[in-house]
Amino acid sequence: MLQLVSSVATVIVATSLLSMCAQGVQGAQVKADVNVPKCPSTTSFMYDSGIPKNDPSCPKTEVTMCYTQNKLKIDFTAYDETNFYFDPKHKTNDDIWAYEVVEAFIYKGTDDPQTYFEYEASPNNVTFNAFIYNPSRTRASGSPFDHAYVEDPIGDGFEVNTVLDKKNKVWKSHNVIPLGIFNGESPKGSVWRMNFFRTVTSPKKYPDQQLCGWKNTKAANFHITKAFGTVAFV
Repeated sequence: MLQLVSSVATVIVATSLLSMCAQGVQGAQVKADVNVPKCPSTTSFMYDSGIPKNDPSCPKTEVTMCYTQNKLKIDFTAYDETNFYFDPKHKTNDDIWAYEVVEAFIYKGTDDPQTYFEYEASPNNVTFNAFIYNPSRTRASGSPFDHAYVEDPIGDGFEVNTVLDKKNKVWKSHNVIPLGIFNGESPKGSVWRMNFFRTVTSPKKYPDQQLCGWKNTKAANFHITKAFGTVAFV
């Protein structure tokens, strides 16, 4: 009888410990470069690193993020802007990246991806929306590099609202990306790979650009996926 009571007590203690551990793991923040909370809470971070080399003249860019069950919200604030340079003829998915843009590269998962989503917004409130196929993971010469465009982003649930504050040399772009395009609804607890960039140019400097980013690709090329940072939804 004493042996049975002892065994039952052992099981109860072990079960309690397992439950406490599970609760601790569930409540702990996932280790990542950035932890993104559920809206209306937000997280923000800055970048001003030149790519591929450190460039002290790279203007600061701030990213603010949060998520809902089915949306990823990304706000860019581009500081120290002097040109607000874009092609007014550009429409959705045109080559806005040749001028001034802010960019997010997004992948659901923790691998160095071959396929990922590229999102861009220009000071003219025009966006570029495409899944990138980059099997070399570096956009290597002679290797395939292809795009699958999101042709109707607004109809698909994307949102963009870009505001220029020329007096204070700032432009802000408020963006919403539907998580369904990644099969990524209810992302809490998951870790994704992302990178963020900004291109800077002027009528005098164009087509040359200053390249700035969050995680340095160490080449004049944003499409090096091993450089992507980690983003946890908490």
